[in-house]
Amino acid sequence: MNVSKIGVLVFTAVFAVCLMAPGPGTRADTVVLKQGQRLTGDIVFEKESVLYVDVGVDVLAIPKDKIVEYHYSSDKPEPQAERADANNLTTEAGQSEPPETARGQFYHTARLNKKTIEECVESFSEAVVKVASPTGMGSGFFINEQGCLITNYHVIEKETKIEVTVFQKAEDGFEKKKFKKVKIIAINPFVDLALLKVEELGATKLTFVYLGDIERTTVGEKVFAIGNPLGLERTVTDGVISTRNRAFQGLVYIQTNADINPGNSGGPLFNLSGEVIGVTNMGYIFFGGLGFAVPVNYVKHFIENRDAFAYDKDSPNTGYRYLQPDRRRKMTTPEFLKAKPKQN
Repeated sequence: MNVSKIGVLVFTAVFAVCLMAPGPGTRADTVVLKQGQRLTGDIVFEKESVLYVDVGVDVLAIPKDKIVEYHYSSDKPEPQAERADANNLTTEAGQSEPPETARGQFYHTARLNKKTIEECVESFSEAVVKVASPTGMGSGFFINEQGCLITNYHVIEKETKIEVTVFQKAEDGFEKKKFKKVKIIAINPFVDLALLKVEELGATKLTFVYLGDIERTTVGEKVFAIGNPLGLERTVTDGVISTRNRAFQGLVYIQTNADINPGNSGGPLFNLSGEVIGVTNMGYIFFGGLGFAVPVNYVKHFIENRDAFAYDKDSPNTGYRYLQPDRRRKMTTPEFLKAKPKQN
């Protein structure tokens, strides 16, 4: 908002207050602007960056960075704060619109309202999948409705035959759907991330997650993970953020005391808004409470620059597994290598 608009806003507010000033005995909320004006009215809605004040003839949207202080009257509760859910977000103008979508329609972001773990699991557990290859098994999660998903690079390392199992709610629990045609879109071994796409979905409707922001996380914040540790499908573990920036080999990881075990790799680490804040990728098997996740900001950078990390099927270093030949059964020197006597 520029200076001229602020001046019009303040003039309109002062004029409205003069017309609709509360009479004796009437209690009203008070807003004091940085320019010195004092407004009285009814604060009807509060967001992180904007305050909505009903002054009688109009509802004013006042940026909080233009406010010195504001007070609610003592005889009414505070207005409802900003709320959002996975299907209906409130914008700055108070209108409803779909969540913000990153370029390329590859992933979604949203500032969702905090809920219980149970509510988050109910909303987003179907987005978590099992990722299997001939040499291992891990987890992953869908980032859009087209079937693109994130997992750890080490889950599919040197493999091209990949199977993804989707768990969808049914009347008697969960129904498994296995997809064997999975395309490798991009891989980055240095941050341990892989971008895959499930092809030939048919009529299957997918649930996807929303990516959060590591800058909005705090130490001690409650988090939970969903994955398939040791093949135990759809396992939920919870804990807190122990450290936001634990360094390993030049990279920063989220440290959590939520249990992370083999099979959790590639699965999402959620906050209590249901936003993914990390990708679980490391844990100590014999020491509980020491789990680690790749921060979601690394994930966003990887997705947005996926062309730079595009998988190349013609390169022997980007997915193919070469089997080693069998060891020799006879350790004695072969006959053709034995020294032969010289002939005169």
